[in-house]
Amino acid sequence: MRALTWHGIEDVRVQDVPEPALLAPTDAIVRVTSTAICGSDLHLYGVLAPFLTRGDVLGHEFMGIVTEVGDAVTTIAPGDRVVVPFTIACGACWMCRRGLHAQCETTQVREHGKGAALFGYTSLYGQVPGGQAELVRVPHADVGPVKVPEGTPDERFLFLSDILPTAWQGIRWADVEQGSTVAILGLGPVGQLAVTCARRQGAGRVIGVDLVPERLERAGANGAEVVDVTAVDDVAATLREMTDGRGPDSVVDAVGMEAHGSPVAERVIKMAARLPKPLGRGAIEHAGIDRLAALHTAIDAVRRGGTVSLSGVYGGALDPMPLMDMFDKGITMRMGQCHVQRWTGELLDILTHGDPFGVDDLVTHRLPLEEAPEAYAMFQEKRDGCIKVVLKP
Repeated sequence: MRALTWHGIEDVRVQDVPEPALLAPTDAIVRVTSTAICGSDLHLYGVLAPFLTRGDVLGHEFMGIVTEVGDAVTTIAPGDRVVVPFTIACGACWMCRRGLHAQCETTQVREHGKGAALFGYTSLYGQVPGGQAELVRVPHADVGPVKVPEGTPDERFLFLSDILPTAWQGIRWADVEQGSTVAILGLGPVGQLAVTCARRQGAGRVIGVDLVPERLERAGANGAEVVDVTAVDDVAATLREMTDGRGPDSVVDAVGMEAHGSPVAERVIKMAARLPKPLGRGAIEHAGIDRLAALHTAIDAVRRGGTVSLSGVYGGALDPMPLMDMFDKGITMRMGQCHVQRWTGELLDILTHGDPFGVDDLVTHRLPLEEAPEAYAMFQEKRDGCIKVVLKP
């Protein structure tokens, strides 16, 4: 079968790989009909090289048709149309029973001290072949895949795999109250959905921050007030000015380690990614730093007693943090991988009856899987108005 595979920093290729087979009675095989490129995939494209092996199959946002199931799988059957959460969870352990599926104790990657295994996401998270492929083996298929209705385009439900639950959790973690003000830093796919999720969860005012004109325009059309980073000297000060000097009640960081405005950290990250693998792993695990411009802006901007919610991915071990200001302001901070299975039932019900989140028109580029290498480069460079890419195997 054809699949997108990793071969080095900014070097991904579509090639023939062996077809997956059932390895456990709780497995299923899914024929992929749509798979998306996520902002988190860009970390693999450029940052996390020391934890990848040539030939690793990438991708963690996918959906398709079930072709085969193991003997223990009773919730889905061949022919079902499903979307698959990117977190691989058993649904029965202590963590899963508490809705903490991203920390599943059955699939935790204890060798690296990490949480639940993820599709297509390095040896740190289990090195499970991902969904940018024609076929995928889905572990714990009795729990993960979600059956979706026929008769609608894939894009209506595809983003239940990751970015819609991630945006929903990011807003839920932000302690949004009826009428409160939420600032969202980063208007990529997760940030765009966070704008509409904030409205759905009761925010009275949503402010979106970015520097890409197409992203600002789309967020504005969905009801956000927008701040163009390139047009202001100090984003945090601007957000305070917009909120009577107090600051937003909540700030969602939907950027993570891809933040602009941290040139020194960017150079260090690139150097670590290019070290020989054992040295690179050690550098990232024990001396890694992130580009922290967005996170520090969130901490600076949020009002005293407010909440900062991190949806963007960070991976540093020595990130300098303004703890004196954080303590003095009395802020709450929440973060972590999305517990996708916790939210899919609620979100599926909403999407079955309409599209209040704007998922139907989020995709800007639909391309064949064979064009994935160019799609990665375009998404990373934010060319051609690219907000979200969906690949068709």
